[in-house]
Amino acid sequence: MPNLQHVENLLLRHRGQTIDVKTISGGVYEGIIADVTNDYVTLKRKGANGEADQVIIMLHSIESILTRDAR
Repeated sequence: MPNLQHVENLLLRHRGQTIDVKTISGGVYEGIIADVTNDYVTLKRKGANGEADQVIIMLHSIESILTRDAR
């Protein structure tokens, strides 16, 4: 199992900010970092109906992370 400490640290550094995450399966997720553990990250996002949703992404499935500037 790879050591994902550097991914966890990066996500912790940007907690509360909006990011885009691309997974190795090809999924792309946008949201605000709500929670980070050594296994997963939880993103808060608005669903298609305008209600708040949460997406949980396992750290080992992350291919890339794009941080967005705070406005």
